Amino acid sequence: MTHAPAWDRRHFLGLEGLAAADLIELLDRAEAHRAAATGPAPRLQVLAGRTIANLFFEDSTRTRISFTLAARRLGADSIDLTSAGSSVGKGETLVDTALNLQAMGVHAFIVRSSASGGPHLIAKAARIPVINAGDGRHEHPTQGLLDLLTLRQRLGELRGRRIGIVGDIANSRVARSALHGLTTLGADVLLIGPPTLVPQAFERIARGPGQVSVQHDLDAALPGLDAIMMLRVQFERAGGGPPLISGDYRALFGLNAARAARLPAHAIVMHPGPINRGMELDSDVADDVGDGRSAILQQAANGVAVRMATLATLLQSE
Repeated sequence: MTHAPAWDRRHFLGLEGLAAADLIELLDRAEAHRAAATGPAPRLQVLAGRTIANLFFEDSTRTRISFTLAARRLGADSIDLTSAGSSVGKGETLVDTALNLQAMGVHAFIVRSSASGGPHLIAKAARIPVINAGDGRHEHPTQGLLDLLTLRQRLGELRGRRIGIVGDIANSRVARSALHGLTTLGADVLLIGPPTLVPQAFERIARGPGQVSVQHDLDAALPGLDAIMMLRVQFERAGGGPPLISGDYRALFGLNAARAARLPAHAIVMHPGPINRGMELDSDVADDVGDGRSAILQQAANGVAVRMATLATLLQSE
């Protein structure tokens, strides 16, 4: 499939190919929206009179709710549609569903699809902006942006930083968006996990000034990391489960308190959620017991600001 450009000021479909200047512009705009996103600041009215349609054909909590909050805090209305409550369940295509909503006066689509390329198909047919909220194993660009924003807030300049992403890389759209954004901004990304879940080919996936490398020994990598992002093992995409049983996976690649203590003092712990507690991440690390490393709830909060920035940028430039 030929994908539409990731960022053509009409749609936002991925971080691959975005220029560093565009990434920084979006991050700066998200930073400016932080007070309105999560604090007591009054709602903005920059999108008053607009209606945003959340087309979520795959389960979601954080992404769907944060897009809804982002739209409302910009003054827009939002509607939610899932496959269970739409004619997609009767066999209607995603594109036909979207075009019918467009004809009713919707002003933008937020699309989550289990099929890679689903939002791109809608973007090719639609006259209104389309934002990719996660498509199959391809990308999750607003998650990538909120991860970048969190890292920038905690670490400052990302150029030269070393970020570890641990776990089910092969099935992770989060990992793909994160590594495209990080390498574009000059960070080096270390992908860590079992060989079956971290293919060597990922070393050639990014084109930024930062580098991508693959390693299969978590313990050896920990002392050199500025941040570590733990990924959920995606049983629903892994064809019946991960190639390692749960106990082996946790023993080799789970982040417990002892492993977290081997990180540099300034290093932070991240996770896009939902967490398989006791597997990829232990609760005392996730819940920030004692050391202030966990940035997981900061990521969630930043999701609203990032999605406000993305909606405002696309709809105000129409």
